[in-house]
Amino acid sequence: MLSRLQIKNIALIDSADIEFDGRLNVLSGETGSGKSVILDSINFVLGSKADKSMIRYGESQASVRAEFDVDPQSPAAKAVEELDIECEGQIIISRTYSLEGRGSIKINGNAVTAAMLKSVTSRLVDVHGQSEHFFLLSESNQLKVIDGLCGDVAYEIKSQLADALSHKKSILSQISELGGDEQERARQVDLLEYQINEIRAADVTPGEYEQLLAKRNLINNTEKILSSLSGGAQIFNSDGGVTDMIAVAQRQIAQISDLSEEYEKIYSRLENLYAEASDIAQSMGDLADEVSFDEREAQRVEERIELLRSLMKKYGADEESVLGYLDKAVEKYDSLINSAEQLEKLGKDLSETDNKIFVLCCRLSEERKKCAAKFAENVVEQLKSLNIPNADFIVEFIPFDRQNANLNSANGSDQVRFMFSANKGEPLKPLNKVISGGEMSRFMLAIKTQLKGINGISTYIFDEIDAGISGLTARTVAQKFIDISADTQIIAVSHLPQVCAASHAQFLIYKTEEGGKTVTRVKRLSDEQKLDEIVRLTGSVSSSAALEHAKQLVGQFKK
Repeated sequence: MLSRLQIKNIALIDSADIEFDGRLNVLSGETGSGKSVILDSINFVLGSKADKSMIRYGESQASVRAEFDVDPQSPAAKAVEELDIECEGQIIISRTYSLEGRGSIKINGNAVTAAMLKSVTSRLVDVHGQSEHFFLLSESNQLKVIDGLCGDVAYEIKSQLADALSHKKSILSQISELGGDEQERARQVDLLEYQINEIRAADVTPGEYEQLLAKRNLINNTEKILSSLSGGAQIFNSDGGVTDMIAVAQRQIAQISDLSEEYEKIYSRLENLYAEASDIAQSMGDLADEVSFDEREAQRVEERIELLRSLMKKYGADEESVLGYLDKAVEKYDSLINSAEQLEKLGKDLSETDNKIFVLCCRLSEERKKCAAKFAENVVEQLKSLNIPNADFIVEFIPFDRQNANLNSANGSDQVRFMFSANKGEPLKPLNKVISGGEMSRFMLAIKTQLKGINGISTYIFDEIDAGISGLTARTVAQKFIDISADTQIIAVSHLPQVCAASHAQFLIYKTEEGGKTVTRVKRLSDEQKLDEIVRLTGSVSSSAALEHAKQLVGQFKK
C-alpha cells in the first residue's frame, strides 16, 4: 500500500506530506482546487512521462517521494529484488525533474531507469482515470486474471505444462545436436564432408605458416641479399682487402713477437683474426653462390600461404586450431552418419510430448472457461447493481485445435478477450475499444470487486469514478469501495457524499493565498470536519438537520 506521499513544487503545490490509510482514502474539494495535481504527482512517481509544465512557477525543480509498505513475497517486492535492490517490506521511490529536462529516479536509494521503475510500479498500483493505463486493458493481463480466479487448479496444470515444455526443450536440443530433421542433417553432412576433405587435402603442419612467411621474406629480398653477400666477400677477398691487410699486420708483428710475451699475444690474436676473416669471406662467398630466384618456388610459397590463410580464416587462428576443428568435424560427421535410429526415437518422443502438451492445454482451457463463465455472470450482476441494467459481459476464448495450438508456452494455448457492452442492442466489443467514461468506470469497479486480492496489485486509484452517478447507485459504489478496500488500498477522487461518508481517511484539497501566491493544500479531516465536507458535497446549507443527515450517511457504512 502507498503509506506516504511527499510532493514538492508540483503545479500549485509547494509542499505536501500525505499519510494514507491502508483502506479507503477519498480526496475531495472544489473544482480546480488541485485534486488532479495529487494524482499527477502519483503518476509522475510511478513512471509517467515528465513535463516541464508540471514544475511550480518560479521553481527550478519538482520532486515526489512515495513510500510503499509491501509483503516481502509480493510481485512488487520480487520485481525490486530482480533489479538487485534490497527490499525488506518497504519500497521507497523518489523522482525529480528540472527545467533543464534533467531528472533522477531512485528505488530504495538506488538509481534506476524509467523502464526499471515501471517494471516495479506496474505491480504496485493500478490507476484508473480518463487517460490512464488500466491493468485489465491488456489482453495478456486478462488471461492472468482468469488464471487467478482458477487458483490452484490452473497453477497445477501450468506446472505440468512447464515440466512437459522443459522435456520438449531437452528433446529439441538433442535433435539439434544430431543435425535436426533429415533435410537439415543431410545439409550438415554435406558441409562437414566438404570441410573435412578441404582440411585433409591441405596437409596442414603446425608451424608451417610462420616458416612460409619467413621464406617469402627471403624470396622478396633476393636481390638485396645477393648484393650484400657478394659485396661483403669482395671487401674481404680483393687485393688490399681485409684479409690482405690482416696478413700484412701479422708479418710486421712477427718480426718482434719473440721479444716480449705481450708481442707474442698480439701476433697470436692476428693469426686467429686472419683465420676468422678468411672463413667469413669464404662463408659469404658460398652463401652468395647459393642465392638464386626460382619463380615457380616463389609462386608455390605464395599460394601455400594463401591456402593456409584461407583455412585459418574459416577454421581457426592457427594450424593447431584448424587441426582441432578437423577432429571435431570428423567426430560430428560420424555421429550424424550413425544418428538415424536415435533421431527416430527422439522424433517419436517429441510427438508424444506435443500430444501431452496439447491435452494439458485443453484441460487448462476447460478450467478457465468454467471460471470465466462464473466470473462474467458475477460481473454482470455487479453492473446491474451499479445502474447499468442492460450491461453484457463475456470472456471470449479464441478457439484452437491440434493444428494451430500454441504448444510452446507454459500459459497454454488460450487467447482471451474481455468483451463488454453497456447498452441494449449494442454489440460486444473488446474492453480496450470501449470509450472511457462513467459506464467504463463502473465496469472497472465491478471487475475489481470480483478481483480484489487476485492480481497482486496493492493499491487502486480511481479518478472521479462517480461521474454521472447519484442516488442509490452512489451508495452502491461506496459500498463496493468498502468491500474492495478490505483487501486492497483505494485512493479515490470523488464528489459523492456517500463515498466520502464511507471513507476511512478523508482528505480535503483546497486553494489558499500565501505571500501573494496561490497554493494548494492537503488536509486530512477529522471526524467532525468530515461531516462538514459531506454537508458541502450534498449542496446543503450547514444546519443541524444537514449535520444529522451527514451522520446518518456515515453511520450506514459502519454497520
